[in-house]
Amino acid sequence: MIFHLSKPKLNDMGLFEKLFGRTKNSGQPYRNESDPIQLAKTAEMLDEGLFWKIIDKSLKSTSQDEQEQYIISEIGKLTPKEMIGFRLRTDYFLYHTYNSEMWCAGYIMNGGCSDDSFEYFRCWVISRGRDTFYNTKANPDYLIKEVVEGAEFYEFESFWYVALEAFERKTGKNLYDYIDDDRFNTKEATYPQFEFNWQADEPNSMKKICPQLYVKFSD
Repeated sequence: MIFHLSKPKLNDMGLFEKLFGRTKNSGQPYRNESDPIQLAKTAEMLDEGLFWKIIDKSLKSTSQDEQEQYIISEIGKLTPKEMIGFRLRTDYFLYHTYNSEMWCAGYIMNGGCSDDSFEYFRCWVISRGRDTFYNTKANPDYLIKEVVEGAEFYEFESFWYVALEAFERKTGKNLYDYIDDDRFNTKEATYPQFEFNWQADEPNSMKKICPQLYVKFSD
């Protein structure tokens, strides 16, 4: 069967728009508001002030699950590009806390600390807000202020995925597909190499780095 396409009449603009993707005499592409969100890859981090504003306000939550849902909700108010930027800003902070001293704190507080656990530990540190993050970055023993009696662990695995969840809810897309890996360098794949300056079987080496935490968790 052969179909013949006739030239649309000027008064049949609905058909004109569908065929040629533009409005009459506009010279501009036709914008269909129902089309899926179009995005480009980015390596731009979210403004740091806005990032910490969301995190610091989330600290009013009464549980980690509540905090997680609050953060997802707030990220959902951002543009898709800013959502990607939230994740990139998180990865940036994770990159800059990947060191032996921070790992020592995680090991002490959680009674051990694998590679994955170290990621989740640092996610938790970030989730405690700007002041805690920067004070801990300067001196991991500062986390003595964040100790909660009865806490089983100090990790926040799902924090790493809050932006992905918000992004998928808003766009139906996978956030990872829109990260420009060629231009974003502070990520897990490029973590720096370092040598541990403490050993689990040498308690004094750990106590030297995190004296208050060591005493607290060795009881």
